[in-house]
Amino acid sequence: MPTTLGQTQYGKAETRVVRVTRDGGTHHLKDLNVSVALSGAMEAVHLSGSNAAVLPTDTMKNTVLAFAKKYGIASAEDFGLLLARHFVTAQTSIHHARIRVEEYAWERAPGDSGHSFVRRGGEVRTAEVAFDGERCQVVAGLTGLVVLNSTDSEFWGFARDPYTTLPETRDRVLATEVDARWRYAWSGGDAPAPAWDDAWARARGDLLAAFAGTYSYSLQQTLYAMGSRVVENSTADAAVDEVRLSLPNKHHFLADLAPFGLANDDEVYFAADRPYGLIEGTVLRDGAEARLPVTG
Repeated sequence: MPTTLGQTQYGKAETRVVRVTRDGGTHHLKDLNVSVALSGAMEAVHLSGSNAAVLPTDTMKNTVLAFAKKYGIASAEDFGLLLARHFVTAQTSIHHARIRVEEYAWERAPGDSGHSFVRRGGEVRTAEVAFDGERCQVVAGLTGLVVLNSTDSEFWGFARDPYTTLPETRDRVLATEVDARWRYAWSGGDAPAPAWDDAWARARGDLLAAFAGTYSYSLQQTLYAMGSRVVENSTADAAVDEVRLSLPNKHHFLADLAPFGLANDDEVYFAADRPYGLIEGTVLRDGAEARLPVTG
């Protein structure tokens, strides 16, 4: 049977780059994991093996490292935009570039003399930048943000079938590990780019404030409150059109201490890591188009 080549892309995944900025005796770190994916007029390499239009992936790695030196790293989003625009404009065969960035946060160690750092927790800042020669798309986010409310959460009135054994509760621990992505309305052109670090910090703060401030009857309700807060509190210059959240329910079950003659007045819990409920959803600004993938 005849075949037809569909969508293709290629690139260099997970180039680790650490940029040290030396401000006299005080140093600053940017620690990134950068993945490049390019697509365009490259059918020949698949159909005939011709590499004439193929920029080596090793060149992409070198570009990431060289750009870190030449331009520094103002933010994950700024660095991604620099790379995306470079690859599309430097090679006629490349029509679209997608740059994914993970940023690992460091904080200063106790007693720091200007150059000692401690890696901060498991939270990772993310950014994904796409450029097609005319328009940009910037998606910021985070993974690994673990949060917990020790009360102000209920779960009852749910559907039941013959296999339902879960008891209803009017007071429970609600915990999750937030995986969030939000898409900015900004698309380049003549509009000035947002202050990416400020916009990211504001969105992160909104996620935390909504989680802490929502009396929750379900994690689904909390998800909507978190996404809505990010959209509604975004500023005009860094407006957020879409938020995609993935929230695993980190179950905490009240431990049965009766066999040991001990009362457990909502004080001791067994933290179960699996299986877990997984609540996912998208929150959109009114009139905005859903562009973030459901998975990925």
